[in-house]
Amino acid sequence: MQYTLSILVENQAGVLSKISGLFSRRGFNIDSLAVGVTNTPGVSRITIVANGDEYVVEQLEKQLNKLIPVIKVKRLDEGNFISRELTLIKVHCPAAKRAEIIQTVEIMQAKIVDVATNCVTIEYCECANRVNTLIDLLKPYGIREIVRTGTVAIDRGTASVSV
Repeated sequence: MQYTLSILVENQAGVLSKISGLFSRRGFNIDSLAVGVTNTPGVSRITIVANGDEYVVEQLEKQLNKLIPVIKVKRLDEGNFISRELTLIKVHCPAAKRAEIIQTVEIMQAKIVDVATNCVTIEYCECANRVNTLIDLLKPYGIREIVRTGTVAIDRGTASVSV
């Protein structure tokens, strides 16, 4: 099963290494990792998406809470949070196929951010499933390069992971 953890940490050197090392020691692969500052000075949020079983995730949560720079750990419940990742996709785009590619981009509500004579670069900010759908739709044209950020996530409604 896939889990999303939101971790508030003190913004100091070595924190990311401690957290990723904990996952590594437990043999737990991280599928996505994103780090950014929060609205609280000196505090950063780490969002981790990983696959595993319930027992291992519970153990990781307990061990994360024991780390000194960790302020709070929250497992985000499926369906109760909003997640996004930014993706840039460079697609082969001969003149004969340009209209089809533009139509696909518009249908998916993505954005063309660069155009060259035989390729376009598309920007897309959406949940991972929709990003994968766009990639599948563009594969027949020839994807030259893909760059994806890690997933960022936030609780729906008034719930929050705050200090």
